[in-house]
Amino acid sequence: MSEQPLILFDPHPRPIDLLFSEAEKARLNGLGQVIWHEGTPAPDEYIDKYLPETTILIGQPALPKERLDRAPNLKAVFNVESNFLPNIDYEECHRRGIPVLSTAPVFSLPVAEMALGMALSLARRVHEADAAIRAGTETLYGEGDNQDSILLTGRTTAIVGCGNVGRSLLPLLKPFGGKILAHDPWIHPSVLRELGMVPATLEECFEQSAAVFLTGAVTTENAGGIGRTYFDKMSKGSLLLLMSRAGVVNFDELLDAAESGHLRVGIDVWPDEPIPKDHRARRTPNTLLQAHRAGNIPEVWPWMGERVVDDIEQILKGLPPQRCQRAQLETVAKLRSKPVE
Repeated sequence: MSEQPLILFDPHPRPIDLLFSEAEKARLNGLGQVIWHEGTPAPDEYIDKYLPETTILIGQPALPKERLDRAPNLKAVFNVESNFLPNIDYEECHRRGIPVLSTAPVFSLPVAEMALGMALSLARRVHEADAAIRAGTETLYGEGDNQDSILLTGRTTAIVGCGNVGRSLLPLLKPFGGKILAHDPWIHPSVLRELGMVPATLEECFEQSAAVFLTGAVTTENAGGIGRTYFDKMSKGSLLLLMSRAGVVNFDELLDAAESGHLRVGIDVWPDEPIPKDHRARRTPNTLLQAHRAGNIPEVWPWMGERVVDDIEQILKGLPPQRCQRAQLETVAKLRSKPVE
């Protein structure tokens, strides 16, 4: 085995060529011996063969303690699936000083931009006006179509979940000039104030806001917790954008709020994906629907490889990683993200 650091790949479901440009591959090859693998998940014998010599692992194989015991040289694990999954003994990694890192931050800006675009479309019913013209049912000069259109300018909005997406959304909302409420039980209120947001309870976010953006992860603490009780607190015609994980809401009650005409709802994420052909949302009015396409755009894919290689350079210098998101021991066990298929 080479004296160089060994960099082991098991990136399924992400194709290597999608994430790593030729320049980034060259950088990787300059950092150590790279064992490339892609396509299907790597078989156990592949992982077990190389793990004793592995310094950097890029991918999502199961890493229970007994496997980590066979990896004395391991310095970092990079999850390019971009969800922290329950396939790793995070406590043991923490004890050994092995950072588990995710490339999730690359998706935050495109999701934030899509969230704003969907909010504007819901506020002005842009998607419905387009459909009316195509169907030949439009009214001239918007006199009928615009009866319930609203401006976002000057209105209070709320960000529920102030992680990667919430923080990318914040500078997009600030130019509208309204108060921006924030709710995230994992972030200290002083931090939210420093970011320029107003800390608020979940109830206050729904009671006071013309638009609520749900951008938080689903956890053991919030799964299915946002439902009719909160939706009813919003003023009729308010906007609700579900942008991060469907598991944070009671999905049927969300659709009920749209179907009744109480809320206008934008949805990018779903309880079951692919979306079932007979899902009631396909027939629910006052909705703007996307098939989990807000974040995953070609422009950001190479950012993943760039961040990974940057952090590998740091780690091999004996410095902490700075570009990818690090799993926090205090919270990672509470996450309930579903893996990308």
